[in-house]
Amino acid sequence: MPFTSHDRTILRDLARRVADIAVLPDITARKARWTRHNDLQPVRPLILVFPEGAWRELLPFATMQCESEDARGIEWGLRSRLYIFEHFRCDNVIDDTWGVSKVIQNTGWGVEACRQPSTEALGAWHFEPVIHTAADLKKLRYPEIRYDEAATEARFTVMQELFGDILKVKCTGVAHISFHLMAVYTGLRGLEEVMMDMYEEPYMLHDAMAFLEEGHHRLVQQYLDLNLLELNNDDTYHNSGGYGYTDELPKADYNPAHVRPCDMWASAEAQEMALVSPEQHEEFILAYERRLLAPFGLTGYGCCEDLSQKLDYVLTIPHIRRISISPFANVDVCAEKLQGKAIFSWKPHPAHLVGQFDPAQVRNYIQHTIDICAEHGCILEMILKDTHTCEDHPERFDQWTDIAWELVHETTAAHAGEAV
Repeated sequence: MPFTSHDRTILRDLARRVADIAVLPDITARKARWTRHNDLQPVRPLILVFPEGAWRELLPFATMQCESEDARGIEWGLRSRLYIFEHFRCDNVIDDTWGVSKVIQNTGWGVEACRQPSTEALGAWHFEPVIHTAADLKKLRYPEIRYDEAATEARFTVMQELFGDILKVKCTGVAHISFHLMAVYTGLRGLEEVMMDMYEEPYMLHDAMAFLEEGHHRLVQQYLDLNLLELNNDDTYHNSGGYGYTDELPKADYNPAHVRPCDMWASAEAQEMALVSPEQHEEFILAYERRLLAPFGLTGYGCCEDLSQKLDYVLTIPHIRRISISPFANVDVCAEKLQGKAIFSWKPHPAHLVGQFDPAQVRNYIQHTIDICAEHGCILEMILKDTHTCEDHPERFDQWTDIAWELVHETTAAHAGEAV
């Protein structure tokens, strides 16, 4: 992956700008604030912005200036950090580390999912089940992990030569641990089929979950045996949003040469179970996820599924620290239930960035969650994500974050003595 002189100049100039921002006092303060927040100490509500699908409108790939495709990808990664810093009033951390992912191969589950794509560019795909009967479960295989050390070293050498005197170039192993058993299985069995199986084939569904649980236990063990686990008490994206900064990890007896699950964050979710009862959620998925999460030092749960009526079960997850409160959740119910027991990881509705942007509506919507969380002593973070489009109005992100920032600081000012 050699870079032309033209591309090197662009990339190194961007890297210097990122490095300069990363050492600003405000960025250092953000890291400290996230640490207190994740350790359940009182700080003001924190704000994160992940434009996700809308990035193609905020920072179109076609606007990149580098010549090679590899260089353009790196350029985009640097420019996205700069865009966040220059546009959003938020608590996103701009880090001066450039991660080089270790080359890790996974053999998969023995059966490939079959999906029919939509005829629309961004449309939803359709499930085509490949598991039809209980006998088909015998087609499943436990995944095996292989680490390509030579390919990893080659990648690292290239990036170290490009950025090593500007950024902290680092080989990164498996830092984001998140279990998605139901997503794996519904991709093979079909979503409607799994819903029916809870009534018609419960033993088949339990057998499938047991197999996937064991397979994930084996995956973690392979990562451990190959020494591929990576500390994630930093700006690693955790759960369905949130940073991992904490003084509680790694554990006191941590060996820097060998990361263990107990030194890390991990999470799980089951969005496919959004509409089933709390009891079914517990029986068919959470019981399996709970055992997978148990070895980890701190855990999180949930994504876009509404957990309003399921929090009693979720709070029994070992070391639970961050719980996703989706746009579809009842924030009043969740605030009363959570209080300060775990981070109230609120996902505001991304639909407010499409149609007619209404600042007053956004203000009232955010203010309500801030107020109800303050009333119940919740540790609140608001994470603007799942934004598939802003309808080519990038300024809406700026407006949204300006409103949230102002409300957060107005609330802080009204509660004198609270750490900011």
